[in-house]
Amino acid sequence: MGGSRGTSASGSSRPELEAADGADPGRAGLPRWVKRRLLAGERTHVTAQRHWAQLVGTVAGVVAGFALVLWLASHLPPEPPLLRDALFAAWVVLLLRAVWRLLTWRNGWFIATDKRLLLTRGVVNRRTAMMPLSKVTDMSYNQSVPGRLLGYGQFVLESAGQDQAMRRIDWVPDPDEKYRDLCEVIFGRPAAPSAAAVSAAASTRRRGGGAGRLLVRAARRLAGR
Repeated sequence: MGGSRGTSASGSSRPELEAADGADPGRAGLPRWVKRRLLAGERTHVTAQRHWAQLVGTVAGVVAGFALVLWLASHLPPEPPLLRDALFAAWVVLLLRAVWRLLTWRNGWFIATDKRLLLTRGVVNRRTAMMPLSKVTDMSYNQSVPGRLLGYGQFVLESAGQDQAMRRIDWVPDPDEKYRDLCEVIFGRPAAPSAAAVSAAASTRRRGGGAGRLLVRAARRLAGR
């Protein structure tokens, strides 16, 4: 019985994910394992992968390391060849480190739903930090000079509790737009004025305009005398 229940649950996971994608288009670009972290009735408002600038230092290190290895190999004596092999082995380690960081970057997502904030990371051990929207008391938006040039920023969250599962959100792409969207999610969208308020304001303007016209007419009469 237990095996049949497990098979049924695994078989129904994909249709449930597809149904959730149809109800919430914001989930469409998320990896499948990230979608499994979301609740069935949750709606995503902000989904952001880390900015590509996070990888600039890693890629530059690989390119610079390869150029250095080629230069050293061309200036080393042909014998013994062990030195050249050691240099290329060191560069391969640097390349593997860059691949690992690329995979880590691909799995790093920041998601804001109508219920909570999530921050995912990890390649083998995948971790998800979570903070309910009700816990967020304040948020600051920081952007350095390179961030302004390349288009990324940092959000710092303040919560009501002392232990914060997530506080800093780095390498946020399109930070101005994400900041506005996140403020609407956390603090609520400004309420539109009601029809009664709009009507009352229009009536006040009309009364004020009529009184102003009467004053102008009275001033003209006094000036004519």
